[in-house]
Amino acid sequence: MNPYDESAPASTTGLPAAGGRIVGGAADGEDQAVEAALRPKDLGEFIGQERVREQLDLVLRAARARGATADHVLLSGAPGLGKTTLSMIIAAEMGAPIRITSGPAIQHAGDLAAILSSLTEGEVLFLDEIHRMSRPAEEMLYMAMEDFRVDVVVGKGPGATAIPLELPPFTLVGATTRAGLLPPPLRDRFGFTGHMEFYAPAELERVVHRSARLLDVEIAADGAAEIAGRSRGTPRIANRLLRRVRDYAQVKADGVVTREVAAQALEVYEVDARGLDRLDRAVLGALLKLFGGGPVGLSTLAVAVGEERETVEEVAEPFLVREGLLACTPRGRVATPAAWAHLGLAPPQQGPGGPGQSALFGG
Repeated sequence: MNPYDESAPASTTGLPAAGGRIVGGAADGEDQAVEAALRPKDLGEFIGQERVREQLDLVLRAARARGATADHVLLSGAPGLGKTTLSMIIAAEMGAPIRITSGPAIQHAGDLAAILSSLTEGEVLFLDEIHRMSRPAEEMLYMAMEDFRVDVVVGKGPGATAIPLELPPFTLVGATTRAGLLPPPLRDRFGFTGHMEFYAPAELERVVHRSARLLDVEIAADGAAEIAGRSRGTPRIANRLLRRVRDYAQVKADGVVTREVAAQALEVYEVDARGLDRLDRAVLGALLKLFGGGPVGLSTLAVAVGEERETVEEVAEPFLVREGLLACTPRGRVATPAAWAHLGLAPPQQGPGGPGQSALFGG
C-alpha cells in the first residue's frame, strides 16, 4: 500500500465519499491497516517528492546539529500523496515520539490545551486537516507555536481568570488538502512549508515495485507500469490497485501480475487506461452525449448522472480538469477535444453553445 498515505479516514477529509471509489484519494480502514506496514521509515526510503525531501532533510539535519527541536512544518497537497508518512518520518529522524490528531477532532480550545499540555519535550504533534480546526482552538495554537505557552481560562464572565501554562518545545506538523483555507496568521507561523505534487508514472512504478516486494507479490515490469499509468498520480491509489490486481492474479491467473493480467483486472474494477472510473466516465458521457459537449451548468450535469452536485464538483471534476478532459468556464462545463477522443466519439462541428465552444478549443 502506499508508503505515502494519509491515515485520516474518509470522513475527515471534508469531501463526499462517492461510494468508496477504488480511485478515491481518501484512506478507508483497509488502506490504513496495509499502509501502516508499508510506510518508509526514513527520507532515504521515501519515493518521489524530491524537492520537498531535499528541503526537509536540510531542516532536520540543521535542527539535530543544533540540538534543538525542528521548525514547525506545514504539508499541503491532495489526499494520498504522503503527508502522514512524512510526519512520521520527521519524528523518526528527530528521534522523537509522535502524537496524531486531526482538525475536526479539535472543536474547543480546551481540547487543544489538553493535548498540548501533555506533550513531552521535542515531541511531534501531527495535526491532519488543520484547516478544519475550530477558530478558538486555532487562536490558541498561535501562541503555542510561537511562544510555547497557552493561556487556560478558568471561570466565566467577570470572574474569569487566564492561567498561563508553559509548554515544552515541540514540533507541529500540519497537513492540509486546502492550503488556501488556512488563515495567514497560522500559515506564517510555520517555519517550513512543503507542497506535495502528484507523482510521475516512473515514480509510481517504483512505488508499486516496492509495495509488491513487501506484499510478496510477483510482478513484471510491464504490470507495474500498467498499474502506475492508471493510478492518477497518487501512490495510495497505486497500492490499492495493486492489491486488487493481486487478488485477480491469484484467482484468475497464475499469481504473476503482468500487463495483460493488470489490464484485465482493472477492467473488472472499471478503471480505464487513463485512470477514469465509472463516475468519471458517466460525467463525461452525459456532457458529450446529452449536451453536445457543453457548456452546461453543474447542477444540470449532476442531475444527468444521478449524483449530488457536490459529488460531481469535488470528486469527479478535479481529476477530469487535471487530465484536460473538462473545462470549467463562466458559461458552464465544457468538454475538450481530448474527452471526445477518449470516449471514441466524434465532436459536432459546433456545439449547442454556439461559437463560444468553438472559440475555446479551436473547433
